[in-house]
Amino acid sequence: MREIHVDQITQTIDRLCREAASDLPADAERAVRQAAQEEESPLGQWSLQKICRNIEIAREAHVPLCQDTGIVIVFAEVGQDVHLVGGAFEDAVNAGIARAYTEDYLRKSTVVDPVLDRRNAGDNTPGVVYTSLACGDRVKLTVMPKGAGSENMTRLAMLKPAQGVQGVADFVVDAVVGAGGCPCPPTIVGVGIGGTADKALLISKQALDRPVGAPNPDARYAALERELLERINASGVGPQGFGGRVTALAVHIETYPTHIACLPVAVTLNCHAARHKSAVL
Repeated sequence: MREIHVDQITQTIDRLCREAASDLPADAERAVRQAAQEEESPLGQWSLQKICRNIEIAREAHVPLCQDTGIVIVFAEVGQDVHLVGGAFEDAVNAGIARAYTEDYLRKSTVVDPVLDRRNAGDNTPGVVYTSLACGDRVKLTVMPKGAGSENMTRLAMLKPAQGVQGVADFVVDAVVGAGGCPCPPTIVGVGIGGTADKALLISKQALDRPVGAPNPDARYAALERELLERINASGVGPQGFGGRVTALAVHIETYPTHIACLPVAVTLNCHAARHKSAVL
């Protein structure tokens, strides 16, 4: 049994939030720069060039990639041989978020009540925390700030099993193309298939943490990812919705077993500022 004080959780979440806001992961940056080379539309190419410059400025000046610094999603994999001491785990996570967003002057976008008064929390807490148990004595923390432009374009369908692959493909393409320029394309498209409605939504979001363009290990789903990407990019939505051939950078599919009468499909989009950072304690 290995003890980890929750202060380490707070310190790590604090650091990951700050880094995620201004430092785009290398895989996402490569995908954006490749898109800038491939785009043929003048407006689309102009947009991608500006995005590339924005990536550089954010990293060099340590300023946010986007003014919407998001609601903070945290995926925590906690080893079964870890004993957390010194306080409650989620309290430690939220303390890290509050510290980063307050001290680094990141925009505080979380409202305490979603409907009745919409009062701003003042420190961007609480985060949305998903905790799972894993083997071993380590804790892996992944921070994913999620802006509203892309989050608002999330879609869920409870298809009939008879609709099959064609039904899944048509729903995904319609969801992405229908979003137009709202999620600030080019996007990374997370697709969750199976489980229950909530599970499909969760795995569609987890799909966004995969290295951009990394294929599904199942060759059949990898082929479907390529097909969907081609159809989406043939739509002409283009960068920022200005038209062009690069509407999405990648499609990532994750699946889960489901009920014989169900075929849940969820689509979660990440804008080109695909912010996520991980650390292992």
